[in-house]
Amino acid sequence: MKRALILALVATTLLAGCGRGQRVARLPAPGQLYTADGQLVQVTKLKALPAPDGSIPAPANARAGNTASPPPQFQYLYGSGEADALSRQAFRALVNYATYRRASGDSVVLKPGATLDAPQWVPCEGKPRAAIFDADETILLNLGVEALAARNPGAPFDAAQWARWERTGAKGVAPVPGAGEAFAALRAAGVAVIVNTNRSSATAAGTVATLKAAGLGDFTPDTDLFLSDGPSAKDPRRATIAARYCVVAMAGDQLGDFSDLFARFPTSAARRRAVDAAPIAQLWGNGWFVLPNPVYGAGLKGSYDDVFPADRRWVDGGAG
Repeated sequence: MKRALILALVATTLLAGCGRGQRVARLPAPGQLYTADGQLVQVTKLKALPAPDGSIPAPANARAGNTASPPPQFQYLYGSGEADALSRQAFRALVNYATYRRASGDSVVLKPGATLDAPQWVPCEGKPRAAIFDADETILLNLGVEALAARNPGAPFDAAQWARWERTGAKGVAPVPGAGEAFAALRAAGVAVIVNTNRSSATAAGTVATLKAAGLGDFTPDTDLFLSDGPSAKDPRRATIAARYCVVAMAGDQLGDFSDLFARFPTSAARRRAVDAAPIAQLWGNGWFVLPNPVYGAGLKGSYDDVFPADRRWVDGGAG
């Protein structure tokens, strides 16, 4: 049978190599059967002979050790020294701020009903200090599942796959650089570490295992780990945390990790103006700390005109 397969491969190669306009015999279409050397043969699509053990080689882009480059946003967040440095910089600044911030005055959590234009804050009232962190791409790098996404960057988000990842992905994560050291320093200074994530409460056990596998410690749902029961809004959970703690710092990779009010702005330009407007502008690095994430999220939108304002355009006078 192997001899017949070789004949089929050779015949396919000869047919492909014939010059344009030459008259050649045509083989049956791939998958069809014909007789050769007295045996029944099936034309194959293989471009290489099977190994001696009969196994068929995998496509080049599916083999272990694939050297194809992932899209640049994945290269940056998961592979670059620059992203590593930015993350460590953010965590160091947060620790410095939170460690010396007293449990008095106001927290950095907006009161229910407050606005970004006229912010009001939940008071501390002598409550113990805490810092709130988002999970994904803030303290956890989801290397396992994002490696799949990087192979097909145009594919839509698969909620079912993500739920499976939350349950079983503990071995495929790494801590964001600086997160483990920051957690240790905060805990040593008496600042509670709280995680507020949109991971589902239905996959709580998987998230607890993932945080532990990343070296970030033991977490208990509804105590120092707050999960989603459906809606992605985080303000209700922030309010619950702020009722128990003086929240002296928050960190995340999306604006929603600081306030759900940012979701009310329909365009990227409007969101940028909201971030830049006083008094919100003074919070960045001063209670609110942002981690880099160019891979997914609300920040990845905006038309050409949104990103490059018309009054900042430049014409290269030397062209042509």
